[in-house]
Amino acid sequence: MNNVSIMACSIVNRPYYFFDLTSSIDITDKIKLDIISDVVCPWCIVGYKHLEAAITELGLEDKVEIEWQTFELNPDMSAEGGELRAYVARKYSSSREDSDRARANITQQGADYGFQFNYYDGMLIVNKLDAHVLLELAHKLDLQTQLKLRLFSAFFTEKKDVSDREVLITEAESIGINREQARVELADDRIRQNVKATINQWQQMGVSGLPTVVFNRTSALTGAQPQSTFKQVLLEILAEK
Repeated sequence: MNNVSIMACSIVNRPYYFFDLTSSIDITDKIKLDIISDVVCPWCIVGYKHLEAAITELGLEDKVEIEWQTFELNPDMSAEGGELRAYVARKYSSSREDSDRARANITQQGADYGFQFNYYDGMLIVNKLDAHVLLELAHKLDLQTQLKLRLFSAFFTEKKDVSDREVLITEAESIGINREQARVELADDRIRQNVKATINQWQQMGVSGLPTVVFNRTSALTGAQPQSTFKQVLLEILAEK
């Protein structure tokens, strides 16, 4: 990842960032999209589905290059995780009624774009470092988006524990990654430290809201923006080409 500095401002009432690159990047005909996200962030999959719909609406499927960037909303979460509703209540001082309304809202927004959320009592928020390690492997194998979407579905739809290494290895295998290769990657402490360093770098640059979508390493939107907003930004980029 290139070293960048981040400045935040507001454009047409939407959170928007500009990045100053301190090293050069290759300019291609494709629009480079870096999506900073976490695998247990519901707004990350909702935002991605909005972005995906905008790309499809504009017929840009072959003209964008997506790279998922590592980020953890709760990097200090223990290996065994914690109860999701209690975690959200502590973090946002929300009531049970607030939680129910939020879950219903997210579930509907997912359904509107073909994604199924299955929230349930006792649902856990878990440590995702191992998942991010495998996503780095998937990137090298050109399977990153497939694994990211598989993990979103595993966690939110199928109620699977994405902190469990055997679950992760099975999910990786389902999209074409060799089980033994995945196992070796998960056991490599150097790779784990590199993933942690990447997370820390994004935090130092001021990224805190997810998802954050960086366009051509020069500007970014944060939050699960509507399809229309992603469409507008993509059209602006196309007009500049």
